[in-house]
Amino acid sequence: MITRRRLIYVHGYDPMGPSGYYGLFGSQIRKATSVWGMTADVGPLTLESRDIASWTVTCRGPNWQVSTQYDFIRWENIISKYTGQPIVRQILRAMAWMVDDLLTGTTARTFRASWKFGVHHLVLQLLMVGWVAISLAAGIFIEWALRRGLDWHPVVALVAGAIQSIVVLVALRPLAERWFVIRINNHWPFLREFGRGEATDFDRPIEVGAQRLKQAAAANDADEIVLVGHSGGAPLVPCIVKRALELDPELGRRGPRVVVMTLGSITPCVAFHPSAHRMREAVKRIAVEPSIAWIECQSHMDAMNFWNFDPVTGIGVDAGAQRCNPLVWKVRFYDGPSHGSYRKLRFRDMLSHDFFMLIRLSFFRVHFRYIMANDGRSPYDYVMLVCGPVPVEDWAKRKRGVNAEFAIDGTYRATRRVAA
Repeated sequence: MITRRRLIYVHGYDPMGPSGYYGLFGSQIRKATSVWGMTADVGPLTLESRDIASWTVTCRGPNWQVSTQYDFIRWENIISKYTGQPIVRQILRAMAWMVDDLLTGTTARTFRASWKFGVHHLVLQLLMVGWVAISLAAGIFIEWALRRGLDWHPVVALVAGAIQSIVVLVALRPLAERWFVIRINNHWPFLREFGRGEATDFDRPIEVGAQRLKQAAAANDADEIVLVGHSGGAPLVPCIVKRALELDPELGRRGPRVVVMTLGSITPCVAFHPSAHRMREAVKRIAVEPSIAWIECQSHMDAMNFWNFDPVTGIGVDAGAQRCNPLVWKVRFYDGPSHGSYRKLRFRDMLSHDFFMLIRLSFFRVHFRYIMANDGRSPYDYVMLVCGPVPVEDWAKRKRGVNAEFAIDGTYRATRRVAA
């Protein structure tokens, strides 16, 4: 059984920072304790620096106890910096990204890989185009009405029209922010630069993550080290591993097992661009590294990931006979024979019916299910993955076999399986 674990978490393009994620984790672990029959103590949030935050978690069952050091890689300041740029600059960069993706065939490759992801991207792009178009149309209409209808001087009418466009743009901005139109369209131009290997602010969290991974392995004070990348944090994870292997080529070959988890990854869309050489090289490096266990988690219910997709060959990487990663964990389980058939379980089966009906049309709330607790026991449960006594690889490989080894009172009956 795992008794000590080190976790390094890389969040997505979300500016809420360690305080927000710490609060979210605390609420989810309280929910998990009632589901799994365990107790949990969460230590205080420690802001080590502008790059790292951390807290500790101790979970206990009747016959097991696990202490987890939860390290949080901070880059919310980078997100705030990018989203705080002048809105006109953000719009122009986003428009350039959309056109470039279309002309290079990246948009077409995205749709071929996952029509759901492609539609989600297209909707957010069209919303930004529509926001700009409505603002311009309002200004043009005012300019025309003042010049033709009221016979204003053309220059004065033009100025009034420009002011009207700005007013409408500003008035609609809260709606664009609420629907994540600005944040998502702001993110991708920088991801394209990152994928090409250009110097970006993403280099700092990658270096910080690699150094922390190297230090955790050298400390040898845990049974396993788990590096987690969720959503927009997932593309940074292969680069963190690649850099950590440059710092310590023996990483994972001695000391604790190193496990990498990418949850709801958007990495394929980064790698689809013809010039995304850095992204594809990082994926190839981790794909052929036997000392690292890479688990890719995908869900059919999540429109913001690539379901049933090979994250290596699917992006055009030929890893050859040396390929050993990743293990693709499809978050769609089979509960065993039932009246001669198999019952498929998805995210909706982890949740109560009423709660699923509430969130089913919210792409972002479904996308966050990867890092949240469930309403019932399920093989995929983030809290048990990172705080429970079972190695992460075991959960990914045996799924409901592990699930069945927990008694109602939380006792872990692994010793029976070992004896058998």
